[in-house]
Amino acid sequence: MQLLQCPSSPSLSLCCSKVQPNRGPCFVANSLTASAISSYVQQQWLRSSRWISRKPPVSNSPAAKAASVEESTSAVSAQTAESDVLKALSQIIDPDFGTDIVSCGFVKDLLIDEALGEVSFRLELTTPACPIKDMFEQQANEVVANLHWVKNVKVTMSAQPAKPVFTGQLPPGLQTISNIIAVSSCKGGVGKSTVAVNLAYTLTGMGARVGIFDADVYGPSLPTMVSPENRLLEMNPEKRSIIPTEYLGVKLVSFGFAGQGRAIMRGPMVSGVIDQLLTTTEWGELDYLVIDMPPGTGDIQLTLCQVVPLTAAVIVTTPQKLAFIDVAKGVRMFSKLKVPCVAVVENMCHFDADGKRYYPFGRGSGSQVVQQFGIPHLFDLPIRPTLSASGDSGMPEVVADPQGEVAKTFQDLGVCVVQQCAKIRQQVSTAVTYDKVIKAIKVKVPDSDEEFFLHPATVRRNDRSAQSVDEWTGEQKMQ
Repeated sequence: MQLLQCPSSPSLSLCCSKVQPNRGPCFVANSLTASAISSYVQQQWLRSSRWISRKPPVSNSPAAKAASVEESTSAVSAQTAESDVLKALSQIIDPDFGTDIVSCGFVKDLLIDEALGEVSFRLELTTPACPIKDMFEQQANEVVANLHWVKNVKVTMSAQPAKPVFTGQLPPGLQTISNIIAVSSCKGGVGKSTVAVNLAYTLTGMGARVGIFDADVYGPSLPTMVSPENRLLEMNPEKRSIIPTEYLGVKLVSFGFAGQGRAIMRGPMVSGVIDQLLTTTEWGELDYLVIDMPPGTGDIQLTLCQVVPLTAAVIVTTPQKLAFIDVAKGVRMFSKLKVPCVAVVENMCHFDADGKRYYPFGRGSGSQVVQQFGIPHLFDLPIRPTLSASGDSGMPEVVADPQGEVAKTFQDLGVCVVQQCAKIRQQVSTAVTYDKVIKAIKVKVPDSDEEFFLHPATVRRNDRSAQSVDEWTGEQKMQ
């Protein structure tokens, strides 16, 4: 088969076990020969023929005929009942994926007792923090109960077990974390740690299992913003791993909990400390790990982005023009590393006094980030003494005042993060699959029916990650 170039289709690159779009040309594998496909079709036909030949002979006795008719009628009735239930459930559309819950694969363990009119099933969602899980449960009860033969409906809600999309070469501690969210600003003093901590506790309030990793070794903020009973990290002597501390159900890891205070060390040592703290921690099963990124776009940030398969990033800024300049650098860094930025939080936007709203630092930095870089969602945080005081008191604002205006803004941010992460995971999991029969990677172009194949060697040759190509010399490491 001739090599066919597909310029209109995005190709792939593997970076830190991640499959990423839009990097380099793509080719249809030369080993995908017509004979291999023909052989596969013949095997399927032979299997079908063997199955047909093994059918038992049909008896001509009246009793056998009656039993056969009864069995056939029962089977048809059961199939019809199952078809009716699935057809009813297919009326429920997931607003994030734009597809019904049956096609999304949410319906599990369907059991039907038509004689008693009982139907039970489980809806397995992508995350326990799904903001519309109650709506799904209510609608599923209603549409199935409307079937004329149904008298009782039992719906059980669950969530998929925590597991990252890419598990190939991840450290053991990160293999049971579903989503890793970077909260970044590339500028100090904009409230990044405040956003990271309050976002984490908002996700916890939505029902998710959450952890926070404070990646700022020079000036860790987490020990000030939360008040765990145990303020020192412990070591598991057998596994040589770190046991995180906890506060209000959220697992916490920070260099400030290591008994060292603030670090005085050079950059390469800091990168090693961050790598050790993050990858050797016993995080357990987490739905979301929120990383409070340090300011800047240097060695520490690149190490984090290359070691950790980041699902998405949340950008924090303030209204000043100077903040926008620094934040733009961070957005470009995430863009080059193929990490989608899903939201912008503009902190310290305004305050209200005497019935008027004042903007002491100007306006427009957040909206400028959204417009210039196409980030879909913008959230405003006001100047509030309580928000600052909660950060100093050791109790996050969303915990201290869960019904306040700030908590509502973080609730909207949490819903946005959950929905965007679910979309990203769904696109990745359905876009790239491996066909074991022809030993090739099948790629489906998003928002299209177009598909093409890639040979694994082609993907490796086009991989430009640090594991495959020397960043200084450009020499290919992986042959």
